[in-house]
Amino acid sequence: MRLLTFVHGRSTRLGALIDDSKVIDLTEAWTLLPHPLSELAAPVQVADVIDMGDRAIDALDRILEQAAATASPAPLDAGQLEFLAPIPRPRKNIFCVGRNYRAHIVEGNLARGRPADDFPKALELFSKPPTAVVGHKADVSRHAQHTKLLDYEIELGIVIGKAGRDISAENARDHVFGYTIVNDITARDLQALHGQWFKGKSLDGTCPIGPVITLARAIPNPNNLSLELDVNGEIRQSANTSDMLFDVSAIIATLSQGMTLEPGDIIATGTPSGVALSLNPPRSLEAGDVVKARIESIGELVVQIK
Repeated sequence: MRLLTFVHGRSTRLGALIDDSKVIDLTEAWTLLPHPLSELAAPVQVADVIDMGDRAIDALDRILEQAAATASPAPLDAGQLEFLAPIPRPRKNIFCVGRNYRAHIVEGNLARGRPADDFPKALELFSKPPTAVVGHKADVSRHAQHTKLLDYEIELGIVIGKAGRDISAENARDHVFGYTIVNDITARDLQALHGQWFKGKSLDGTCPIGPVITLARAIPNPNNLSLELDVNGEIRQSANTSDMLFDVSAIIATLSQGMTLEPGDIIATGTPSGVALSLNPPRSLEAGDVVKARIESIGELVVQIK
């Protein structure tokens, strides 16, 4: 199941993406469920499903089985819908892992004049604020008055479904609701200027997420997924999550040490090689550029720079 949040008229709706082209309006279909589920407030975004827990997933399974059998409710054309981020306004900052793909670490070290084999000994962490979050097909500001080098970073996003602190690596994936795509758009000069990463990572609209959250049950091994990003059709990043220095379980276990992860929290797991900073010469994103980020079993997240 791939869940999304979209706009219908003036209202926000929960949907399920079918065959990359059709959307089932799960908010509308919720009223067709038998009592007592039909008496509950219908979910209008993915965060509502996370909050409701397993009974909501069971109900949505029932809706999709009915839709497949009866074509009711009738599917909507995905191409005609306005997508929001699956969780349009996260309750907390997006947790982000830096320098987590081996080849990207090497290219970054060389671009900054460091030894190529200077690998992190522990997770390098920063965050992006909720005001940076936008959805699929969003327009992202070039922020030309603030940065000369706007970069892209495709990342696998982990969405937490069950709260926990001091989570063991062995149990870490039991806390995952699903996975999504994050494009960690970055102002590289601001990142360098301020001596830490937060400012360069936090300009408005620079955290596209989506288009869907694929349930964890549909991705048995998140540590073996292909990733690819192109700018105007030119492939810039192509890798596999198997190149991560710290895998999904290690990231959750380390991040949760002494700190509670809560349902709806989003963790971006780092980006592979091929970022604009490492090109010779570096090539900033510019107005008019279309950036497409794809991850196996999730889909394609598209934004345009304005």
